[in-house]
Amino acid sequence: MYKLVIVDDEPAVRGGLSKFVQWSDYGIVLAGTADDGDTGLELIERVKPDIVLTDVMMPVMDGIQMSREIRERLPETKIVFISGHNEANLLRSALQVHAADYIFKPVKRTELQKVIEGVVRDLRSEEKERQRLKDMEVKLTQSMPLLREKFLMALIQDGDAKPEVLRERAAFLNLELPLETPYLVLVITIDDAREVLGSRSERDKQLLSYSLLNVVQELIDQYLHGYAFENRAAEFVGLLVLDDPMKDPEATLLLLAEEIRDNLKRWLNISVTIGVGERADTIRMLPASFRHARDAADQKWYMGKNQVITMDSLEVGAASPIRFDSSQSERLVSVLKSGEKQQLELEMESILEPLAQIRKDGFKYGRQVGLQMIALAGRLLLDLNLLTREKEEEEAWALDRLLKLETMAELKTFVSDYLYSICCWIQEKRSGRSSNVIEQIQKFIADNYAKNLAIAEIAAYVYLSQTYVSLLFKQETGETIYEYLMKVRIAKAKELLVDPRIKFYEVCELVGYTDPSYFSKLFKKMTGLTPSAYRDQQ
Repeated sequence: MYKLVIVDDEPAVRGGLSKFVQWSDYGIVLAGTADDGDTGLELIERVKPDIVLTDVMMPVMDGIQMSREIRERLPETKIVFISGHNEANLLRSALQVHAADYIFKPVKRTELQKVIEGVVRDLRSEEKERQRLKDMEVKLTQSMPLLREKFLMALIQDGDAKPEVLRERAAFLNLELPLETPYLVLVITIDDAREVLGSRSERDKQLLSYSLLNVVQELIDQYLHGYAFENRAAEFVGLLVLDDPMKDPEATLLLLAEEIRDNLKRWLNISVTIGVGERADTIRMLPASFRHARDAADQKWYMGKNQVITMDSLEVGAASPIRFDSSQSERLVSVLKSGEKQQLELEMESILEPLAQIRKDGFKYGRQVGLQMIALAGRLLLDLNLLTREKEEEEAWALDRLLKLETMAELKTFVSDYLYSICCWIQEKRSGRSSNVIEQIQKFIADNYAKNLAIAEIAAYVYLSQTYVSLLFKQETGETIYEYLMKVRIAKAKELLVDPRIKFYEVCELVGYTDPSYFSKLFKKMTGLTPSAYRDQQ
């Protein structure tokens, strides 16, 4: 409801105006009346009305003077003058105090209603506009973190903004970023980002990002001064202000970077590689520091993951790419046909090692060479009439997997294992040895199912790589090694459950499981019955 105050020195007019209109029909409540400008001003200050209906000519303080006071103290209040004097100077005075309207006595009901409708319409419009501005303020406050992030991203990408613009935007976003102070940028990239992020829901990705930024920001605040933000998926930036002359910048920066790396591993269980940029003398030189930091972080392919890498720790290396030529292809095909693992490893080393000398694009070339070698193995199988559907699927998987690797060491190991599996496949198909290998694996499992078996242990027993053993067993038997091991264990558990003297937890341990709850769920999944229900049926 809007509040109304009526001010007039004539009691009959005050009483008439109070009842002349059904004020509640307009959403108005009469908050009080006064007989003079002095008493009216006191009442108005106390009740703070939305509308004042006032006479112009009154003793002590007239309506014009009172309105000037109202305008200073309550500028949103709407003032409507009522007068029996049709004089030009009074109209001019009313306009000077921005009166909402002006009515002459005797007041006509229809005219007063029309004026009040206009005033209420203006009040509602202004109220709507105030609410709109209030909503915009709320939205602006809520979006402030996003605006800060957008501004900081622009800082590291574009250093051409004018100083006054930078100063104004930083102040608006409540960021302490002195223009002429030295800066430095850290680039923090999540290792194995596709695996780390690929299996998470969008909510979990956002939670990870939020948690990571919290850890980084707390450490920045502890060691220096600056801001952490997300630049793109799996890449975060620490913008550091080097404004403390008492601290040794180099030692502090390296300590900070190592703390960030170690704390992210400890609290979030993720590995990160951190690139340290070069010092920027002013805020406008931040893009160069950012490029250096990103280039340093990109060197994880050679330096390894979970590292803090500075540009001065990197050698220039060879400038031109090293090709995977036809002579190398021929030698590799010959080694694949021979089935000699040691010779294969030597050949792989001769092909991939020179790529480590290409510091800028070495991993890109290494990935291309790896793709070529996998494709070469596929063509060899086709030539030998050994390319089955399963091998085609394995090749597709290998090509996809290779694109997700991030270091040269991973690439070497993965491509070597894959090519060795192809090498063994060719030899076994020629010698019929595969069935013998499967029998050895099955015998080893039968003898050792009660232990905590791993693929590596099984592969070592038959002198083959883990990758190849897994692929071979699946192709020859139609099930994975773990699926087969589980079947063996459940079958043995059934035998043990027949004997009531053996407790359930003992059965669990005797077949290689340490968690009775997990064993019970697994047993029911395989047999349709819980261990106790199975025993009761015997």
